[in-house]
Amino acid sequence: MSEAARSHLQRWGASFRKGTDFDSWGQLVEAIDEYQILARHLQKEAQAQPNNSEFTEDQKKILAKIATCLELRSAALQSTQSQEGFKLEDVKKLEPILKNILTYNKEFPFDIQPVPPRKILAPGEEEDLEFEEDDEEGGAGAGSPDTFPARVPGANEGTLLPRLPSEPGMTLLTIKIEKIGLKDAGQCIDPYITVSVKDLNGIDLTPVQDTPVASRKEDTYIHFNVDIEIQKHVEKLTKGAAIFFEFKHYKPKKRFTSTKCFAFMEMDEIKSGPVVIELYKKPTDFKRKKLQLLTKKPLYLHLHQTLHKE
Repeated sequence: MSEAARSHLQRWGASFRKGTDFDSWGQLVEAIDEYQILARHLQKEAQAQPNNSEFTEDQKKILAKIATCLELRSAALQSTQSQEGFKLEDVKKLEPILKNILTYNKEFPFDIQPVPPRKILAPGEEEDLEFEEDDEEGGAGAGSPDTFPARVPGANEGTLLPRLPSEPGMTLLTIKIEKIGLKDAGQCIDPYITVSVKDLNGIDLTPVQDTPVASRKEDTYIHFNVDIEIQKHVEKLTKGAAIFFEFKHYKPKKRFTSTKCFAFMEMDEIKSGPVVIELYKKPTDFKRKKLQLLTKKPLYLHLHQTLHKE
């Protein structure tokens, strides 16, 4: 076993055990966090090119199936009918498979089809593909459907998390994403927004959440009308933190999901009521040092904030 593979398995194993521990203790928010972070890591490895991976194609298929199971457990924990979904004892059956992935040669215990891989580009890669936006300008138009077909099973649901338990004297923040204004709104396929909270160095302070795919467009607007529960009390957010909103859409010609633009809201902008924030050109600059407006037109991200305090 290579040193890199051993390191991967150790980290994944530790994350797996943290998730099942939280799950068995009834700490559902923390369990969902661990499961989703691990699922992202496994999915990323499953989609890696052969020369960039320590694992065979068959092993990567198993990693993708484990990731799908973790997502199913996360969804079950967020559902009011959680007893009907993927159970903790099912998740625990996956640990020895992950631990022994290099020698595992049995049939996978669950009839799970991994989500078809979409190439998700890193911000640096996206810059090289800027010209593709222009190629697609004429691809759809005023005659585009008002609903966007989901390209991936389950993509419509997103990965939104429930509100944290309240604590005396502490404030929780709900952000309703109402709509985003884009000149080519009608051409965006499977549009959704990834919401993250970052510190000044671009490090995640809370779990990353994806909205469901938008279902309605109107002129130059794509409507979401979805609530995001920020997974940290406002008082516990570090100085200089910001909440980021990355607008993403699917490019059928290239078969990948790309970030089109982003917006962010800093701590002094957290206040109850509506807020409209500017859109910036990709790649997403989490450190907020080289910002470039997407357009001179009056097109923005429209939000509504609600503060909850005990």
